[in-house]
Amino acid sequence: MVTTRTGTDREAAEKLWSMIKGTRVTMMTTLDDNGRLNSRPMATLSHGGFEDGTLWFFTRADSEKVSELDRHWRVNLAYANPDKEDYVSLSGIAEVVRDRDKIRFLWRDILSTWFPKGPDDPEIALLKVSVDQAEYWDSPSSAMVYAYGYVKAKITGEAPDPGENVKIAFQ
Repeated sequence: MVTTRTGTDREAAEKLWSMIKGTRVTMMTTLDDNGRLNSRPMATLSHGGFEDGTLWFFTRADSEKVSELDRHWRVNLAYANPDKEDYVSLSGIAEVVRDRDKIRFLWRDILSTWFPKGPDDPEIALLKVSVDQAEYWDSPSSAMVYAYGYVKAKITGEAPDPGENVKIAFQ
């Protein structure tokens, strides 16, 4: 069963954030001029927070995704944590931000791995994703729960409870 909530539902938004902040990598999907979807791994800046429904990412200003975002602003972010059986899909509007102060504020030394010239490198930009809707699936994760579900399905002919599925509208 799908539950639909609004962005004013603080509990749902907090649960969503707790599910994505520990997931190191998301797949960001953009649209090219030929209508093809392009996905690539991106590291969410968990220290950037999610207070206003905004997520932040570092990128190269001359990357293909930046070119795509100049023409098609909508993106999808897909998070998966199979160990916990947590899955999240977010969509929103992406914007390229070249604010040097914001870049320095969000900078962490580990980013030197991908951006060796540091936060003052003129080729570094931020992607700001303003999330307008999200959906998450929070499934039971233990082997015993799966075993119980299998037995229940065999005995009763009913599928087990797949867990919580929530849609959240932020705007």
